[in-house]
Amino acid sequence: MTADAAAPPAIELRGLRKVYRRGGKQTVAVDGLDLTVRRGEVFGLLGPNGAGKTTTVEICEGLLAPDAGEVRILGRQWGRGDDQSLRQRLGVCLQETKFHDKATVRETLQLFAAFYPGGRSVDEALALVSLQEKATARQAALSGGQRQRLAVATALLGRPELLFLDEPTTGLDPQSRRQLWEVVRRFQREGGTVVLTTHYMDEAQQLCDRIAIVDHGTVIARGTPAELIRSLGAEHFLHLDLEPAAARELLAAGDLERLPEVQALQADGGRVVLTVASIHRVLPAVLDLLTGRGVVLRDLATRHATLEDVFVHLTGRHLRDEGAA
Repeated sequence: MTADAAAPPAIELRGLRKVYRRGGKQTVAVDGLDLTVRRGEVFGLLGPNGAGKTTTVEICEGLLAPDAGEVRILGRQWGRGDDQSLRQRLGVCLQETKFHDKATVRETLQLFAAFYPGGRSVDEALALVSLQEKATARQAALSGGQRQRLAVATALLGRPELLFLDEPTTGLDPQSRRQLWEVVRRFQREGGTVVLTTHYMDEAQQLCDRIAIVDHGTVIARGTPAELIRSLGAEHFLHLDLEPAAARELLAAGDLERLPEVQALQADGGRVVLTVASIHRVLPAVLDLLTGRGVVLRDLATRHATLEDVFVHLTGRHLRDEGAA
């Protein structure tokens, strides 16, 4: 399986809209969303709960019908008479998948394999997710990571061209998360396309070629992880821990904000965070200023900007904050 550059995009969404109505009230879940996912890439959808990510993915998977807009999946549209053949080309892994507790791993895969006559063998699927040693284990005996890898294996049985992963590593330990990352990378190396929703920024940065940040049902930013971070206008943060009284005086004078390279400033008591373009240029100036003012520096830390910083900058909310239902 290799990505065909001449083939249409894996996903094309234009003006997508979905409204839920209940009890005389309506909630706009997706509001005129435009999106293109190229073949062969891992594409990340980021956003807070209630932003419209899952609704968008379920429309792409053919599980929901949009109220308006155009949806093309692998060059086809749902409801045009060939839905079954299109579903055969997709793999879907939900955030949580329930299997029969008494069924073994092999029995579960055999059941799903029956839906894909030309798909992978059970042994091949076991090897893809490194579950060979658990083939005879029952569901109840599996760890959370092993159950999630089994769910991914069922999604890969049909040799899909396009794989949907909805928060696949939520609640998993670091080792299990990295095992699933390798499964995703291997699928991509074979030419597959992945749409990934996640709340883990390190996961998005490690796996995704491009990212779209969704909020209130629309795309508010898109690009590679590096492009999104550069869009902040500054790529570093300088954290200062000062005496609260001294910090108030310093902030009142406005000297920190006037330093070259400082793009923004946030303060909470004695904790001050400077958004800066260059750490090595601004740090000496900050230290000279504090020394000159006789301000005691209790602690200092620097870090690179992250995707979460981008999201907070754009929306004022952290990715794990609860959004509207």
